[in-house]
Amino acid sequence: MLRTEQISTRRRNEIVDLTARVQGVIAGAGIKEGICVVYVPHTTAGVTINENADPDVKHDMLEKLSEMVPEKEAYYQHGEGNSDSHVKTALVGPSVTLIVERGRLLLGTWQGIYFCEFDGPRTREFHVKVIGG
Repeated sequence: MLRTEQISTRRRNEIVDLTARVQGVIAGAGIKEGICVVYVPHTTAGVTINENADPDVKHDMLEKLSEMVPEKEAYYQHGEGNSDSHVKTALVGPSVTLIVERGRLLLGTWQGIYFCEFDGPRTREFHVKVIGG
């Protein structure tokens, strides 16, 4: 089963917790055991799994990525002015794969699924593919 969802971001760099939305897709599909892939089909946004209990983690991740990959660099050649967004997306990646067990995402106690926006604000898509029964 494939489900395409939309998400609207409010800032150029932003992290949004998708965990409940992805779990809702699994529940709606009635899948009890299987695999779930969350895929972001954009070159300036990605998805990752990290701690979702403390909101400071999202802040710290964005700050470190911005420090490592500044918005402006003298050597950037890409004409759209979002070279940093492309590099950040390459570091984070476009997809995560999760196990579904007893109808629930098999995540660690503190883990959540994060949509990572690096060129917002925008309306984006992400795909959730659930395989199993």
